[in-house]
Amino acid sequence: MTDRAYALFEEQQRARGIDVELVKQRLKSFTIETPSWGYGDSGTRFKTFQKVGVPRNPFEKLEDAAEVHRLTGVCPSVAIHIPWDKVDDYEQLKRHAEQLGLRIGAVNPNLFQEDEYMLGSVCNADPAIRRKAVDHLLECVTIARQTGSRELSLWIADGTNYPGQADFRKRKGWLLESLAEVYRAMPAEMRMLIEYKFFEPAFYHTDLADWGMAFNLAQKLGPQAQVLVDTGHHPPGTNVEHLVAYLIDEQKLGGFHFNSRKYADDDLIVGAINPYELFLIFFQIISASADQNPQVRTTVEKIAYMIDQSHNIEPKIPAMIRSVLNIQTQYAKALLINLEEVRAAQDAQDVLAAEDAVRKAFEMDVGPLLTVIREEMGLPHDPMKAFAESAYASKILARGKGGASW
Repeated sequence: MTDRAYALFEEQQRARGIDVELVKQRLKSFTIETPSWGYGDSGTRFKTFQKVGVPRNPFEKLEDAAEVHRLTGVCPSVAIHIPWDKVDDYEQLKRHAEQLGLRIGAVNPNLFQEDEYMLGSVCNADPAIRRKAVDHLLECVTIARQTGSRELSLWIADGTNYPGQADFRKRKGWLLESLAEVYRAMPAEMRMLIEYKFFEPAFYHTDLADWGMAFNLAQKLGPQAQVLVDTGHHPPGTNVEHLVAYLIDEQKLGGFHFNSRKYADDDLIVGAINPYELFLIFFQIISASADQNPQVRTTVEKIAYMIDQSHNIEPKIPAMIRSVLNIQTQYAKALLINLEEVRAAQDAQDVLAAEDAVRKAFEMDVGPLLTVIREEMGLPHDPMKAFAESAYASKILARGKGGASW
């Protein structure tokens, strides 16, 4: 049945002018970074529901991530969060990852959980607190060197709750001054990925409130600084695919934190709420990968695709697998867009034809394609089912309740 379904799919795509072998190659080389914190106990401001079998330390987080990679074949790196993943010996952590067939991905500093940071970290009016925050960032650069990571992923939670509480422009200056010191300490092969968020935990203003502020900061810092787009960090109605295209064209898109949102930064499983938005983001990326400008193509090639989610009520590992599969599915569909057909309709200013050329790829059933790819990669056809039938979920119950958390 699978063979017949794929043969029909292949015939259909070739009739549409799609190079199916190229699509398969791109899917096989597409990788997604999972976050260590996605395997631990996490939750909202109100409650963290502890689960049995959750990792008790960073080493066990890597083991769970290795299970996701074993079943999906596309998650070879794991992002870490400091101090949540602090260890005495980072070389040992790196070796443990390598023994599991993984590598350490982005290093994420934490500038929002210390009591001193209540009124800000790198934007705090107190120079001693700013110094502490910068020292932590510099520590994370050192950890990245030790683990072989090439990305420093920054989310700055600084902001205010009330008008007049602080001087916006002074805080802007302190932010640039602080990150410039960290930027100078980075090795040449490292990138600083700057995230943003329009509100929460600060509710009147956030010092890095949107992609434009992050872009401006990255421009001032230099070519090793780029913008990180978290798909949940935008006001309702934001055209995320538009800003993705803009950042690519400016060679300033560094990566993604994928998750899904209904109202605000909900941190739900990516693709669960608005899969069409995810598909359209990939449409812009794939379109740019064929650009005549080599700098644009290089920017696309270096995009870091990372997941950042809070699995509060879901079991951690299958939730991560589902996230990976949802991303794969929308990427596969976007690869089926006939870009020549789209461009011809755009040139003719044929609105309906252009929209149809994009939408019909979204409506394609890519199940047969993904099944064949997994078969060729030696992976289970259905990773979710394979995990449910494996002994791993039972094995980790011995860890008990009360594992590592935020």
